[in-house]
Amino acid sequence: MESQRDAAPLGRFLTVADTAEVLNVSAQHVAELISSGELPAIRIGRSGPWRIEFPALEAFISGQYEEARRAGLWHQAQLTELAEFTGAPMLRPVPPLG
Repeated sequence: MESQRDAAPLGRFLTVADTAEVLNVSAQHVAELISSGELPAIRIGRSGPWRIEFPALEAFISGQYEEARRAGLWHQAQLTELAEFTGAPMLRPVPPLG
């Protein structure tokens, strides 16, 4: 598997900067992902630097792909045209008089 081959030069744990480079985002964005709990990380020492385990980063990336895939399927589904799902006002039939 190619991703496991790529992990060797980086090591088991990545810094926030390394992770930002892999994801092509800012270090601040990675810190926000860690703070929100979306990206698992450990802290070295009480106030030391965060470290992201390479397999955890791969799992995060896979989860993002899965989330994007599901969102794409949802938007393609005909159910999204129904008022119940779009939040549009629903028209209710009026009962006959009599």
